Amino acid sequence: MNFRTGEILYIDKPYAMSSFGALAHIRYLLTKKMRYKVKVGHAGTLDPLATGVLILCTGKKTKEIETLQAHTKEYVATLQLGASTASHDMEHPVDEVFPTEQITRERVEQVLTSFVGDVEQVPPIYSAVCVNGKRAYQLSRKGKDFEIKAKTVHIEEIELLHFDEEMMQMSIRVVCGKGTYIRSLARDIGEALDSAAYLTSLCRTRVGDVQLAQCITLEQFPQWLEQQELAELKN
Repeated sequence: MNFRTGEILYIDKPYAMSSFGALAHIRYLLTKKMRYKVKVGHAGTLDPLATGVLILCTGKKTKEIETLQAHTKEYVATLQLGASTASHDMEHPVDEVFPTEQITRERVEQVLTSFVGDVEQVPPIYSAVCVNGKRAYQLSRKGKDFEIKAKTVHIEEIELLHFDEEMMQMSIRVVCGKGTYIRSLARDIGEALDSAAYLTSLCRTRVGDVQLAQCITLEQFPQWLEQQELAELKN
């Protein structure tokens, strides 16, 4: 392996860590091993409370980031119906509750089909979307009022994996294109059911052809690195 000419690393990002935090940890380990500062970039962020496939590029392979970001992604998400949070996930507490008596499995399946294809989606106010040169989450944390414009995203497939009518929870598998926010999708599904919803878990299970099973955890990475034949050290 040669981290200067470039390598593509597949990482399983842990829960409660930012994508940049995971990148910084890998960069530290690589830099310590190689004895020079290794250039590392990521091909698409994951929310801190999300887990799963995070693609990192080193050296000259960082030029491929834009291409990698365009790849189709697959997620498995669990939604809590009947309540909302400011961030549409568990980063913020429940701020409002809504009726759920009208929600049945049949209606859920019907609603999900309406989100397949090109859909208009407003990104979450707690996101990295730029608004007048500032990140939306920065403005939200300061209590600023602002508007985020809707954008067109492509959802290729949605499959209902599980529905618990008693707990009002559902799990879905989503295959989608670049720029899709699963938190926004959860919010919009809740609204389409004349209720509300937020994410209780989210895992990115695939990016392009890269499956979660191919990814290395942060705990496994040091041992994995020791097992690699490193061209730069060998030379």
